[in-house]
Amino acid sequence: MSAPRLDYHALAPHAARAGAQFSHAAGRTLDMRLREIVNLRISQINGCAFCIDMHWAQLLKEGMEPRHVNAVAGWREATRFFSDAERAALNWAEAVNAVPHRTPSDEDFRAIRQHLSDAQIADLTFQVGAIRSWNMLNASFHMPVPETPYAVE
Repeated sequence: MSAPRLDYHALAPHAARAGAQFSHAAGRTLDMRLREIVNLRISQINGCAFCIDMHWAQLLKEGMEPRHVNAVAGWREATRFFSDAERAALNWAEAVNAVPHRTPSDEDFRAIRQHLSDAQIADLTFQVGAIRSWNMLNASFHMPVPETPYAVE
């Protein structure tokens, strides 16, 4: 990867703050582990190394076993590491992230509805939108992975 292209936080501070507020608001009805698993998986799909590093660190801080964190990319095969609700949420998140190439099917929606309330499904979908926007920004502007591990609050 080339050097960072520009500091979008400094150049568009109002939009960056609004994005941060959106991120903090999205997914609040979901537990931290589920939010971070979804953030990690969507960041993996979208190729955002900065976000992968950040959400991997957050999951470890939250107490998720490293082996389980590593299995997020292969969650369909690593079923024993993830609950039915987590697998349904990951499936929904991947389907939402695939728009416009694919839209979530009725089967995807039925599957997620078995595990989450309608409010949680809406929140999860906003969560995907939030992380997807950060992935787009960080990948587009070549935000580097920090030399030292991301400092999780």
